[in-house]
Amino acid sequence: MSELVLSERRGHVAVLTLNRPERLNAWTNELESRYFDLLLHADDDPEVGAIVVTGAGRGFCAGADMDGLRRVSEATEEDLLRPRPRDLPMTVRKPLIGAVNGVAAGLGMVEALYCDVRFGSPSARFTSAFSRRGLIAEYGISWILPRLVGHSRAMDLLLSSRMVDAEEALRIGLVDHLVESRDVLDAAVEYANDLATHCSPTSMATIKTQLHRDADTSYADAADRAEQLMFAAFQGPDVVEGVASFLEKRPPNFPPLPVRTPDVPL
Repeated sequence: MSELVLSERRGHVAVLTLNRPERLNAWTNELESRYFDLLLHADDDPEVGAIVVTGAGRGFCAGADMDGLRRVSEATEEDLLRPRPRDLPMTVRKPLIGAVNGVAAGLGMVEALYCDVRFGSPSARFTSAFSRRGLIAEYGISWILPRLVGHSRAMDLLLSSRMVDAEEALRIGLVDHLVESRDVLDAAVEYANDLATHCSPTSMATIKTQLHRDADTSYADAADRAEQLMFAAFQGPDVVEGVASFLEKRPPNFPPLPVRTPDVPL
């Protein structure tokens, strides 16, 4: 199991690589378990400021391993219960950056969209695939996709399950950065290291929470919550360090996030 996802450190970035290249990194329960373990470990590691996920070989993730779906019609509701929610990557406090190096299909596309920011190589391609397998819009993609590309484009991509190439993915918002001149993983790691070096872990974790919570609320409610969070930030050490490092023209030394406990939830 330990080889299904590789983990390495590059500076203050944890790089996680889905590692079933002979199957285009098709998803299995064992791969998910290992990936989630490594995500949570990186989220609690004080030396890690950001996380990058990519795929080994020619693809990011081809979706669920079709061998595991041969008897899916016999599944019961109990079979769908999971030890951890599939959208666990969206609960990680640190920035999660996707380096999409090839096809991201079905569940693989969902996993890419769970990332906070996506880098794509010229060979990056996306397809929801669900409608061509008799499935529905799974794992929250019907909530995420319209917020990235708009309602009608999401309808197009989900109804047709058509393949989206890298240039279109950039144009419509499936990827944020298209890397033409160098390795997509190197570009994603460089970006992630910049976040880890110069940005407050507490600020980034709070901003991620704000974006998720404010997606379905009014402007007034979001602004009110921001006032409360801003006052709380003034009482913490990060603002002091952020201002001091700017005035002293030096890199900041922000405190790491606390390890999760019952009092410090995801």
